[in-house]
Amino acid sequence: MNFESINSVYFIGIGGIGMSAIARYFVAHGKHVGGYDKTPTEITRALQDLGAVIHFNDDVSEIETSFLEAESTLVVYTPAIPKGHSELEYFKANNFNILKRSAILGAITKQTFCLAVAGTHGKTTTTSILGHLLNVCDSPVTAFLGGISENYDSNLILNGTEVTVVEADEFDRSFLALSPNLASITSMDADHLDIYGSAEALVESFKAFSECLKPGGKLFVKQGLPLDGITYGVEEEADYSAQNVRIENGSYVFDIKTPKGIEHDFRFYLPGRHNLSNALIAIAMAAEYGCGYDDLKKGLASYKGVKRRFTYQIKTEDFVFIDDYAHHPEEIKAVHQAVREMYPDKKVLAIFQPHLFSRTKDFADAFAESLSKFDELLLLDIYPARELPIEGVTSQWLLDKIENPRKALVEKAALIKEIEKSKAQVVLTIGAGDIGQEVKRIKEAFDVKN
Repeated sequence: MNFESINSVYFIGIGGIGMSAIARYFVAHGKHVGGYDKTPTEITRALQDLGAVIHFNDDVSEIETSFLEAESTLVVYTPAIPKGHSELEYFKANNFNILKRSAILGAITKQTFCLAVAGTHGKTTTTSILGHLLNVCDSPVTAFLGGISENYDSNLILNGTEVTVVEADEFDRSFLALSPNLASITSMDADHLDIYGSAEALVESFKAFSECLKPGGKLFVKQGLPLDGITYGVEEEADYSAQNVRIENGSYVFDIKTPKGIEHDFRFYLPGRHNLSNALIAIAMAAEYGCGYDDLKKGLASYKGVKRRFTYQIKTEDFVFIDDYAHHPEEIKAVHQAVREMYPDKKVLAIFQPHLFSRTKDFADAFAESLSKFDELLLLDIYPARELPIEGVTSQWLLDKIENPRKALVEKAALIKEIEKSKAQVVLTIGAGDIGQEVKRIKEAFDVKN
């Protein structure tokens, strides 16, 4: 793809976390950027501050005329856009150059040294750690993140164009458009069964991704996955292994066994063994790229995290409020492990919003098991996202499966009162839907009280 002949880039679904990172990239490279999304958000407002022209009605008449010149405009869309979207249909009918988000990422990264992170869990955190580490090592890197980095207040790290770091998304088989030099697979737990149909088909897709490496490329896999590659694990026999793990002053301190020896005393401030595993593979990939371990130690110690990934909203002696994006049973288990490790003697209230009717249906028993581990549970209605309801699949149906004596189905408007009734000293909001919009309201209510 020759981007030189393109003056304008128009995004259908510009507010999506992956789409907005690419939009930022094109703004930074001097292109005229605009697009459509359903609702204004902090992400769209930030893009507008950078000069992007955005509207929120699916109406071709609202598209700025400069984006209607087919020869000089590239149209990018997300697979989450519904069929029959009037703007997408207009661009198709008028022979515009139209590409999926995944194809654009493939085109941008093809001519670079590309490091890609795949897996049903851990992609965003691992990618953001890896991008930060390479930036600290002063690599000429562009990192496309699936979340807002706390270090950069952005989902794009831009320090050069020779190296790219990218989240390799398995949704819609998007990651098969990539051709990385270094790639990792963090997990292959069943997910997106509305796309794949079966767990076996998902695993086959990850195997296909592992074959997308450029000649001479290297694949890193979490110890235990049924793939050949450089292995990693926390306190496991692997090529890269985190060892001598201890907690000091609220952070992990650990050593790393590498293929060449032991590197001592890495410090990492994110809770949870799952995050420790994410840090380990980011370090391994950065080391294989060529970063020195002294720089990697500095980079890891300065890493602040990703918004909505175990993000502390309130942290006092008497009350803790944490927000997390977890939306799969395995991710909820990881959050539970982290919060129990940090607060072993405190009662924990989890507020969970299920994401997608299909995911709730496919993993109902696993959701019930993971959510039953918390001391108290408040369950919101299912966030539909791109889906229509499935008969019989409701939050009440899921709640009935959960074995917890202190559980309730609640409306968003009642959240503050329900939290006030609780005796829990740790409150978690969990989910990938619009529960994140409730975080500010909860924080304001309990910041005053604490």
